[in-house]
Amino acid sequence: MSLDASTTTLPGWQHTYSGKVRDLYVPADDEAGRAITAEHGDVLLVVASDRVSAFDHVLAPGIPGKGVVLTQLSLWWFAQLADLVPNHVVSTDVPAAVAGRSMVCRRLTMFPVECVARGYLTGSGLAEYRASGSVTGIALPPGLTDGSRLPEPIFTPATKAELGEHDENVPFSAVVDLVGAEAAGTLRELTLAVYERAERIARERGVILADTKLELGTDPATGAVTLGDEVLTPDSSRFWPADAWQPGQPQPSFDKQVVRDWLTSDASGWDRAGDAPPPALPADVVERTRARYLEAYQRLTGTALAL
Repeated sequence: MSLDASTTTLPGWQHTYSGKVRDLYVPADDEAGRAITAEHGDVLLVVASDRVSAFDHVLAPGIPGKGVVLTQLSLWWFAQLADLVPNHVVSTDVPAAVAGRSMVCRRLTMFPVECVARGYLTGSGLAEYRASGSVTGIALPPGLTDGSRLPEPIFTPATKAELGEHDENVPFSAVVDLVGAEAAGTLRELTLAVYERAERIARERGVILADTKLELGTDPATGAVTLGDEVLTPDSSRFWPADAWQPGQPQPSFDKQVVRDWLTSDASGWDRAGDAPPPALPADVVERTRARYLEAYQRLTGTALAL
């Protein structure tokens, strides 16, 4: 089933917020909702839709099954990382209409920071390096190019932007100013530990994890820094096929790069600098993107996802 709308009526739950991809529900003020709260405490139902975004726009149509891939891959990664950092998932017992694409999650107090780890140079990190020889104030060796492996993984945080705005890469000192030195150090340590574990697991499966973005918060019940949102999916990470890695050029990837490439091509006819919204995605772009998400899941987990 494809899910693009944010108005799905779910027994026991009330819709409260929609982001670019995810819809959040809180327990409803009825018997079913009170039962959920009694069983799990202060929770949210996090539903991954099939919406796809690029260049800070939500596009149409969505990618069928994308929300299932994001949720199931996140659950798989949470299990691989459980000894490193706790996560916010408390149950996958969810309404049938969103089965497979949703999780009941503990409500966290989120840090106002995008926790990014990079092991390879590309994207906004590459642009910053070309301009200054550094990324978020971290000096890097000369001569690096698109796709170069870094001497060691680096923590390159960003401030969170409102819907439609751009996240801004910031130095570590800005994180210290936002959350304090102790919490900033914990965020950096956990982000790099997660990246290094995930990079090794992916590499063993023939996949390069170039970079990833984590959402971390504090569990009010335990005080522990906890993984929230999703983790290590094609929406929050760059995954490249290892056998095709060739520094010096853009890398093929298991994500929505097909969408980005089409939007920036002459075929789309879209002027990114103008005010017009992006055009509708062609059917072949949708299908090729869907295939990349499914391939990422299969390569990483070793199992095919039936949709």
